[in-house]
Amino acid sequence: MIAQLYPRSFADTDGDGVGDLEGIRSHLDHLAWLGVDGIWLSPFFPSPMADFGYDVADYCDVDPLFGTLDDFDRLVHDAHARGLRVLIDWVPNHTSDRHPWFQASRSSRDDPRRDWYIWRDPAPGGGPPNNWIAAFTGDSAWTFDETTGQYYLHLFLPEQPDLNWRNPEVVAAMHNTLRFWLDRGVDGFRMDVIHGIVKRDDLADVGGGLEQLLDDRRFDPPAVHARLREIRALIDSYPGDRVSVGEVYILSTARVATYYGEGDELHLAFNFPPLYAPWDAAKWRQRIERVQQELDPRGAWPTWVLSNHDNPRHRTRYGGSEARARAAAVLLLTLRGTPFLYQGEELGLEDAVVPPERRVDPGGRDGCRAPIPWNVDPPHGWHGAEPWLPFPPEAGARSVEAMAADPSSILHLYRRMLEHRRHSPALQLGSLTLLDAPDGVLCYVREYADEHLHDRRVVLVNFSGAFVDVRDLLHSVAPGARVALSTIERDELHTGLLAPDAAAILRA
Repeated sequence: MIAQLYPRSFADTDGDGVGDLEGIRSHLDHLAWLGVDGIWLSPFFPSPMADFGYDVADYCDVDPLFGTLDDFDRLVHDAHARGLRVLIDWVPNHTSDRHPWFQASRSSRDDPRRDWYIWRDPAPGGGPPNNWIAAFTGDSAWTFDETTGQYYLHLFLPEQPDLNWRNPEVVAAMHNTLRFWLDRGVDGFRMDVIHGIVKRDDLADVGGGLEQLLDDRRFDPPAVHARLREIRALIDSYPGDRVSVGEVYILSTARVATYYGEGDELHLAFNFPPLYAPWDAAKWRQRIERVQQELDPRGAWPTWVLSNHDNPRHRTRYGGSEARARAAAVLLLTLRGTPFLYQGEELGLEDAVVPPERRVDPGGRDGCRAPIPWNVDPPHGWHGAEPWLPFPPEAGARSVEAMAADPSSILHLYRRMLEHRRHSPALQLGSLTLLDAPDGVLCYVREYADEHLHDRRVVLVNFSGAFVDVRDLLHSVAPGARVALSTIERDELHTGLLAPDAAAILRA
């Protein structure tokens, strides 16, 4: 289990209203107590913050907003002392327009770094070189530069010019940024927009509008795969189990699977269709089946994500139900693969309601990035300046302090789930077999066996809003099984009924 931490919103120690690396270090005990295996830090590099850190002005330093390199080194040291791995975000597709590389590139057509970015003359009739559009704005992905009379490409904001990964000097420079952090002891990288780092050579128009953003028609997959194999070789040259996790934003599990290569590209790749699945048993069964059909034959290890810094929190998406949030915890932590937990899921947080005057994100993602409430009483562990965003609903009741004091809270459910997972070979490494179940219920068996042990767990998740009779199912697949963990205090399964929006794990 990897916990994604969004540094701006995790914990603030200097009173400026923005979280920092020392805030993360000061709460490592909470993460270790919860039972996560590692942490992934969203960007903390020097940045003008046009896209809140995903516009990197220096890949090899820490923005003063978040602290110093010494703070980072202490964080890594203390995390490792607690048995926590540390992954950081790496943004290889684009830099900030303030990065010295781009400043040089735009200074003259003859500058040695001109070809480090993608520059083109206007179209024959004037205007952008092609019809590509940019994320966030939906406007052209090209911006005209008056100084040199050419357009530069940016698949995101104009402040985020795309690097030219066909240039060997760019490849070498970006490899050096990986080495910088690997030498400081990081255990791996979450690689932003990794499937898009090499653009199609002809830069031809592509059909459609916003759907351009959802597949790889603008990219050169064979060239991307070649770059990924080089990156994998670099990472594998370091001792220990270093890991690469790719953001492959393609809504096709089959195509995502190809980015694992033959065990020589990404170690893990995010699979986004489950993130967008509604709270519906049939839809989730389809998502799981697709993973089995399209990842398993390649030996590709799945990942599972319910929330992140780019999307509304899953409790909000699922209608705000506490019961569903609890059942979702069981679902996330019992599927075959590596789960990723976004900070605050363990508190059952919903998105903050952000008034218009406090909205700051160009992609409208402020609600899921609200500060984590640590203490019951305002300002909930954030002292000094008002936090950069409002707190989520029920901040006091949903604070770490309140949840930790209540053994029946969702926080303790996550802790029990992670402990249960840690002691179950079936849940860590076992096979997953989907079973036929009554309407509204998802049921699967996780099983692991070798010459020394046989571990079998049956998982039931009720996606419906009604009690469901599961007596026949239990009799056929788990006779005599006992409930090892349930999301409801009073176990109804002894009557053969699974409560609405409830989940349970049975040890067979």
